[in-house]
Amino acid sequence: MTERWVTVLKAADAAARWHMHQRRKGEAQEPYINHLLEVAQLVAEATGGRDPNLVIAALLHDAIEDCGVSRDEIAATFGEDVAALVVGVTDDKNLKQEVRKKLQVDGAAHQPRRAKLLKLADKTSNLRSMSASPPANWSLERKLDYLAWARAVAHGLRGVNPWLEGRFDAAAETAERAVRAAAA
Repeated sequence: MTERWVTVLKAADAAARWHMHQRRKGEAQEPYINHLLEVAQLVAEATGGRDPNLVIAALLHDAIEDCGVSRDEIAATFGEDVAALVVGVTDDKNLKQEVRKKLQVDGAAHQPRRAKLLKLADKTSNLRSMSASPPANWSLERKLDYLAWARAVAHGLRGVNPWLEGRFDAAAETAERAVRAAAA
């Protein structure tokens, strides 16, 4: 078990290197690694630390779509299980954004349990970020649309982990209050 947790740290290092030049969309422009670490922390807490591979996948969940890292590279370094989890939550960037968003809503309920955990942690982190540092160029309508979409995706993920669902619900409520307060 100790060896897998060393691999978690290797994944954190890889994620930091791969996303080195990326920033979050929010006004604070925080380093993207902060998001990956938060998703990994949420997954670790939700599983009681019993699934190091899921924590590794959380750290790497955006590597394929955002950094062009290949599935084979992830599999070679972190194992087939991790690669399959990452691929399971990766959007096909060849599709239009509206199509990708619809696929996430439609497919959420059909994801394997571990992919649902990862997706819910990702959405929770994104909503927390919107509350703390919303994208400056997003209109009120776009923020509310994102919030509604995230809730629609999360609806299909229900039943996977009550603790994490509670974190998502709290993040969604906080995000809605923050968005509406900023618009007032």
